[in-house]
Amino acid sequence: QVQLVESGGGLVQAGGSLRLSCAASGRIFSINAMGWYRQAPGKQRELVAGITSSGRTNYADSVKGRFTISRDNARNAVYLQMNSLKPEDAAVYYCNADIKGPGLNYAINYWGKGTLVTVSA
Repeated sequence: QVQLVESGGGLVQAGGSLRLSCAASGRIFSINAMGWYRQAPGKQRELVAGITSSGRTNYADSVKGRFTISRDNARNAVYLQMNSLKPEDAAVYYCNADIKGPGLNYAINYWGKGTLVTVSA
């Protein structure tokens, strides 16, 4: 069994910063791509940022230059540094990862339960 647990959400004023963390635990052999998604009320879940096992990153246009994704492979963790937050960044942020278990030759996609980010104007 694999779990992804997010932390770091909260209430911040517009222009402020937050750092989200996500740690994977359980029967893990390796982790391929990891990423952060978000879903605001009444909207579809969208990709915020992704990072490959080699460190290649990609970002939604709306967060480029403000958010930075990083990972610590030794800790099976991924982070999202969010700066210059705007009210439109408010959402539930979800961690996502493609994880191979021991003895498997394919990865399974896992989701965390999400962490709420609220940005006041």
